[in-house]
Amino acid sequence: MATSTTDELAERRLATARAEFDAEVVHLDSATLGLPPRRTVQALERTLDEWRRGVTDAAAFDAVVEASRRDYARLVGVEPAHVAVGSQVSAFVGLVAASLPPGSEVLTATDDFTSVLFPLLAQQARGVTVREAPLERLAEAVTASTGLVAVSAVQSADGRLTDLDDLVAACDAVGARTLVDTTQAAGWLPVDAGRFTYTTGGGYKWLLAPRGTAFFTIGPDHVDQLLPVAASWYAGEDRWSSIYGGPLRLATDARRFDVSPAWQSWVGQAASLELLLEVGTQALHHHACAQAARFCAAVGLPFAGSAIVSARADGAVPGLLADAGIRAATRAGRLRLAFHVSTSAADTDLAAAVLDGHLAP
Repeated sequence: MATSTTDELAERRLATARAEFDAEVVHLDSATLGLPPRRTVQALERTLDEWRRGVTDAAAFDAVVEASRRDYARLVGVEPAHVAVGSQVSAFVGLVAASLPPGSEVLTATDDFTSVLFPLLAQQARGVTVREAPLERLAEAVTASTGLVAVSAVQSADGRLTDLDDLVAACDAVGARTLVDTTQAAGWLPVDAGRFTYTTGGGYKWLLAPRGTAFFTIGPDHVDQLLPVAASWYAGEDRWSSIYGGPLRLATDARRFDVSPAWQSWVGQAASLELLLEVGTQALHHHACAQAARFCAAVGLPFAGSAIVSARADGAVPGLLADAGIRAATRAGRLRLAFHVSTSAADTDLAAAVLDGHLAP
């Protein structure tokens, strides 16, 4: 009875959340750009109207930034003091990359997203070695020489999941640090950021925010090991008294790595995180995977346990999708569909009916 009641409650929360989305298309593309719920659009409209009227209070944006920090911390299982905020994943990867000693070896996954790879590859000029391995063999590629492993939890191109349990075990065995990009994970896949040295993720996909929000988590034992190369007034211990002059007076926790926020974007992020937490991480995960599995079963594709489905598509698919009003993406030469909280069973079934017979593994 308890399980049934829990399942019914989760379904009601999902239904309530789904009612806040009113796209004019079947949106199966959260892996590119998430849909905003109604509350997010309304919050943005209010703040834009305040800006238009000239009554914006800059300091008032601190509340939505801190609400986002707090709620993201809840979403990924860490304390808010372990979360920094910014605008781009690559900037946080670059922060870690810039702190690598010359001669360090970094292990990455072959063909991972370049916001993970490029900041690391840019360090080769000062003696950092970047070594790639296939995602499926990443953990076994860790050696005693590996100082850092940087990888996406979920691959952007095709939705493949990194075996993070094996990776953490391999890194712990040799004392290597871990940097995990959660951009394609947090929001549908339960993430325990405290297991890793660092994580970073953008908010404009599965976290349903306007572009311009990103998060960085850091283990408390590593805060003093990173040089805050982009330190700004917003990273100050008391930010509004840190806007002029020395000496350096940064926050003592992860806030020292904050990048001055794109204010309006954080208004939207706070509202969207509120909705995601109302649904709950387990329900979000179950729903996204259930819809992806439903689609795969209907079109004869293997289900890989991901909310992202990747398939070879024939030449008719772009026109079929356009005619049916279905939004998806093409990545690495394959069709990519993403199933999220906004996706209904009717959306999934329509996509399957339109694409059946046109896809292959």
